[in-house]
Amino acid sequence: MLEISAKEVLSRLEFDNPWWSDPVSQHVEFSDKPRRKYFPLFLKQVTDRSVRRAVVLMGPRRVGKTVMVYHAIHSLLEDNFDSKRILYLSLETPLYTGMALERMLKMYLDFHGLSRREQIYVFFDEVQYLRDWEVHLKSLVDSYPEFKFTVTGSAAAALRLKSNESGAGRFSNFTLPPLTFAEYLQFIGREKELIQCIEGGRNPEYHCLDIGALNLEFMRYLNFGGYPEAVFSETVQNNPAQYIKSDIIDKVLLRDLPSLYGINDIQELNRLFTVLAYNTGNEVSLEELSKSAGVAKNTIKKYLEYLEAAFLIVRVERIDNNARRFKRAMCFKVYLTNPSMRAALFGNISDDMEGIGNLVETAIFSQWQHSESSSLYYARWATGEIDIVSLLDKEQIPLWATEIKWTDRATKDYSALRHCVEFAELNPRLLQPILCTTLTVDSHTTYKGVDFVFKPASLHAYRLGANLLRAKSEFDGAITVNKTMAALARQENKAKKIAQTDVD
Repeated sequence: MLEISAKEVLSRLEFDNPWWSDPVSQHVEFSDKPRRKYFPLFLKQVTDRSVRRAVVLMGPRRVGKTVMVYHAIHSLLEDNFDSKRILYLSLETPLYTGMALERMLKMYLDFHGLSRREQIYVFFDEVQYLRDWEVHLKSLVDSYPEFKFTVTGSAAAALRLKSNESGAGRFSNFTLPPLTFAEYLQFIGREKELIQCIEGGRNPEYHCLDIGALNLEFMRYLNFGGYPEAVFSETVQNNPAQYIKSDIIDKVLLRDLPSLYGINDIQELNRLFTVLAYNTGNEVSLEELSKSAGVAKNTIKKYLEYLEAAFLIVRVERIDNNARRFKRAMCFKVYLTNPSMRAALFGNISDDMEGIGNLVETAIFSQWQHSESSSLYYARWATGEIDIVSLLDKEQIPLWATEIKWTDRATKDYSALRHCVEFAELNPRLLQPILCTTLTVDSHTTYKGVDFVFKPASLHAYRLGANLLRAKSEFDGAITVNKTMAALARQENKAKKIAQTDVD
């Protein structure tokens, strides 16, 4: 039986690393594409040699992980780093199937006459295709102390679980979520045209210059804007079902998760995900899901864990009007991590369709993926509901609340705010003003002693993503969601006082 020769492997390595023969940085693939706002943080981790750790770049399919790796290579070449000491290797390539990482690494070193004591950057793309990859990678980190390893993978379940189990002290996880609305506007070149940023110390203020145009782009963002490739391709935009569904959703549901967890009934998993996607932003229960999807409740529990680990959904727990969590959480909310998946499955959405409010809520909640906080809940009780509440978990104290709406009705009919008033009265330490999003109105009011600020949902989605990414860049990810929202609330209070002074 024929075996793959070393010559064939080296030939493929040369093909994948064209900078070995032509170190001009402009020849690196995707070097002409815009960089995500995550890139400076990622490059800092990739080039940090103060600790002996491999960088594990995780995230869902098609959010730009491979492109960001190429951007890192491009930056190294621009800094005149020796091109032969940069190795890129995609483990999705059939030629590498079954080959050990160290064997390919030694072939590369021998080919260029390099030693294990030299500073070398190694990038392994789609590493989950190698069995027991985390064991091999940990061994390489220990055996090659001068090398800096970076790996990527889309099967987040395997990456997250296995890196925590086997790579303790040797791996640094870096998560790349879908595009924020702020990044989407940057990519299409309309950010400065539609948003005015007023710098003021650490926390800038954002104003919309054309709410009609911003809402139009927000709808486009809901339909396809979470994926960089779709932003630049009209072909993908015109047929998201073919490109997004088949390449992103189906590969995870039909290939990645079954292979990782030995799922035999793929159709069960597919039916459950379809039900969840259609009900994104709604409260669901295990009982309801079991009936709708025709799947046993114990199986649903496992599937929910798998889907969440694969970055397809996120579950949010419920609290009552006293901000108390339930000991037995029978009901919960499920959000798609990227609202564009909803359009890929069920067709493009419009701003007046039924259920648009849930999709707007999904889009705003998806911005929170760009924070490390896990303290977000929703409140529901017999007479009311609040969409997003942040708690100090240990003390069970609500810090701030946000009500998501895609209408201006609450700015005229304050009775729509009564449940927020009830929640504020029961929780006096709640930060005010309470944010209520709208379709077009940007204003504030006081109703029954509770301060409210109204912001267009599209503007709030923009500033939320922009501030969270700005905080990551400025504070190296140390800032929390609560600090960000507290800063926003202080801005709103300041603006309200200024406005009231002008009226007086």
